[in-house]
Amino acid sequence: MPSDGARVLVIDDEKQIRRMLTIALTGNGYNIAEAATGNEGLNQATIFHPDMIILDLGLPDCDGHEVISKLREWTQIPIIILTVREQESEKIKALDAGADDYITKPFSIGELLARMRVALRRSAKTVDEPILTFGEITLDIARRIVTVRGKDLKLTPTEYDILKYMALKADRVVTQQQLLRAIWGPNHQEHTHYLRIYIGQLRHKIEADPTQPRHILTESGIGYRLVKDSYLKGD
Repeated sequence: MPSDGARVLVIDDEKQIRRMLTIALTGNGYNIAEAATGNEGLNQATIFHPDMIILDLGLPDCDGHEVISKLREWTQIPIIILTVREQESEKIKALDAGADDYITKPFSIGELLARMRVALRRSAKTVDEPILTFGEITLDIARRIVTVRGKDLKLTPTEYDILKYMALKADRVVTQQQLLRAIWGPNHQEHTHYLRIYIGQLRHKIEADPTQPRHILTESGIGYRLVKDSYLKGD
């Protein structure tokens, strides 16, 4: 998918990383702005008006989580985290703060470009779209009808709510806590076994092979991601 000149703000204190990203992304048609600190990045976000932000968590003046929170006070543009921090707790914290995706260093440019294309596609869509289609899955939100491979699917109310929540955040990692909070309420955020049961049931109903899921993928220790076929192919 072409970038169509999308503006990307890179916030990273490593000069070599910024230089590499600028060369690679410019070569793929993106317009790039750089920032070496969190505060500089926040200022650039208001001046450059980026379509996407690539953010490192380890910044010299503030933590990247703080930058995410401040950005989410006024914008919903996609934020992709690019960092050396591999701990699941760091990923969950960043995603819960409002990040759209998370890539650890070292990384491949190909993977980053694929994640960027997905995030830009998602942000370009209207949030009130009444019918959502993901590969073989179609959700008619107005009528609460789900079809898979052209056949109506019978879902329990909870199964439907989980699928709808993930569909509205398609191609984005949804943490276990986000799902538990959205479906069962704030008093059930420790009941992760609920999710395992319902995710298993959903996979048996929508996946051609539940043991090799193509739509509902597990992000180990973090949560789940509902993906399109095109994303799996790196489109």
